[in-house]
Amino acid sequence: MSTRLFGTDGVRGIANAELTPELAFRLGEAAGHFLGDRGAGRIVVGRDTRRSGEMLEAALVAGITAGGGDALLAGVIPTPAVAFLVRELGADGGVVISASHNPPEYNGIKLFSREGLKLPDELEDEIEAFCTSSRDWTRPTGGGVGRSRTIEGAVERYIAHAVGTVSGELAGMRIALDCGHGAATVASRAAFERLGATVTEINADYDGMDINVGCGSTHLGQLAELVREGDFDLGIAHDGDADRVLAVDELGQEVDGDQIMAVTALRMKQEGRLAGDTVVSTVMCNLGFEVAMREHGITVVKTKVGDRYVLEQMQAMGANLGGEQSGHIIFLDHNTTGDGLVTALQLAAALRDGGRPLSALTEVMSRYPQVLVNVRVADKTRLGTSAAISSAIHAAEERLGDSGRVLVRASGTEPVVRVMAEASDEATAREVVDSLVTLVIRELGGTI
Repeated sequence: MSTRLFGTDGVRGIANAELTPELAFRLGEAAGHFLGDRGAGRIVVGRDTRRSGEMLEAALVAGITAGGGDALLAGVIPTPAVAFLVRELGADGGVVISASHNPPEYNGIKLFSREGLKLPDELEDEIEAFCTSSRDWTRPTGGGVGRSRTIEGAVERYIAHAVGTVSGELAGMRIALDCGHGAATVASRAAFERLGATVTEINADYDGMDINVGCGSTHLGQLAELVREGDFDLGIAHDGDADRVLAVDELGQEVDGDQIMAVTALRMKQEGRLAGDTVVSTVMCNLGFEVAMREHGITVVKTKVGDRYVLEQMQAMGANLGGEQSGHIIFLDHNTTGDGLVTALQLAAALRDGGRPLSALTEVMSRYPQVLVNVRVADKTRLGTSAAISSAIHAAEERLGDSGRVLVRASGTEPVVRVMAEASDEATAREVVDSLVTLVIRELGGTI
């Protein structure tokens, strides 16, 4: 685990080693205590398909009910569905057991407020103190002990909501869908087919240890091959908990989150639905995205990495579209968090209305060559104290000037330092990244 219990997207670690049942129990107690009325809350609980999910769910629910709260069980379901169900059911909060795009041995616990929002850092700090210190309150007994109940039709409620975000149908469209052996298996195909699309699905089963393995949004090879071999309009790939999505066009070429936002932002602007003609992104967005949006009269506001920070900025300025290059995209008119299914449906609708293939629609932006290398390190917190790395970053920025940029940051969910550079040509970006990676390895003792 990192020094701080909460990373950029909840508490995460190797299940049963770093993220233990004992910790899950305390986080369950905390969920009822902080999200409800000192334990008396109703908390929606969902999970992805990882084998450790059932174990952690049992411990989490025990914590919620031991604190006097009621656990409303949604079972295997996408993360954005939990955010939706919290609001739909008038619950006091929600908890998702998932490690998103991470390997199967990892798991995580992330919390939503009664508004379906991820928690602010300050509240997470209070919860961390609660979980790591001695208890200063007495658990209820008798009738004060909470109960757990299954939410009837939980997935169906979410599918109906997602389908309702699209005007008209998708009849005649052929969709290739990679569920990544994750939570998308319960919802995405049904939603597309309900709108009239024809769907060919891969990686739509699961055994708990295959989630994200060589498939889904982190490994687009299978999907790209399927699209190239067939006659598809669009390929869609989800991560483990389906809060993000990447795509491939009809030629099997990757379409990342920046391109998805570019296509959907233009559609929303043309229809007068893009609030403030503004899109919120992060420091990781491609320079080509910024240039394209500027050319079409759309302002790009950038935040630090993490869809929670994107959402905070969106709320602060009244924006209704924001997201990340990784595929976490928030359509705030429809949901309060990154929603892979809603995003996929919005992209399909934009393709339907655009009258051109997706490869043509994405030409609205030209991606600057971007090189990203992840360096696994023993202690990512040392990144901020290395004068040598700081000096090298400054020198690289001076070299690139206005024609590129450098970003070196510690991952919020893994023991990894991400080194990224953009430049007018790939060779320059690669040279800058290679130099910085060598220094990070030397200074922090890392490996690629």
